[in-house]
Amino acid sequence: MDKEKFISDSLKESSEVKLLIEKECSQSLIDAVNLMVNSYKNGNKLLLCGNGGSAADCQHIATEFMIRLSHNLVRPALAAIALTTDTSNLTAGGNDIGFENVFARNIEGLGISGDVLLAISTSGNSPNIIKAVEKAKQKGLKVVGLLGGNGGKLKNQVDVPIVIPSTNVQRIQEGHITCAHIICELVENELYG
Repeated sequence: MDKEKFISDSLKESSEVKLLIEKECSQSLIDAVNLMVNSYKNGNKLLLCGNGGSAADCQHIATEFMIRLSHNLVRPALAAIALTTDTSNLTAGGNDIGFENVFARNIEGLGISGDVLLAISTSGNSPNIIKAVEKAKQKGLKVVGLLGGNGGKLKNQVDVPIVIPSTNVQRIQEGHITCAHIICELVENELYG
């Protein structure tokens, strides 16, 4: 394997996906920002859920909202909770009510009308994310989906689908964190810039 070519090809593919995000997802990013800004202005919060690498992204994104993303801006915390971090909750839920229900159960307990759920699924077909979105809609939450490929089943279930134009999971995940940073920075600036 030619390692230098592999590195070059990976970086080019990543760059090409980012340019496609600009072309295909800009309006969805604006729509997501508007939902979150309105939610925060009304005293609500952001909940986040995802599996695997997307679970780690939930923690990352929630931290950017709670602490801050832009170091040029002094602002209060923006309430954000990653539903992926409590091992006792996740393992008890998985054992007692089934893994497909763990995020929906947390939304049932923590979500209130006017909150926003950021649901992350590279395929758009994760059963526990689908159930979380269904519960969120029942409770009056707005839902932003960070998705990939064709958006899967979630594309038509969320209020704002942000579908990364790639079928490569690595590129989708890179696109998700890029989009999340853009959203967070725009929310910060709109509220406190």
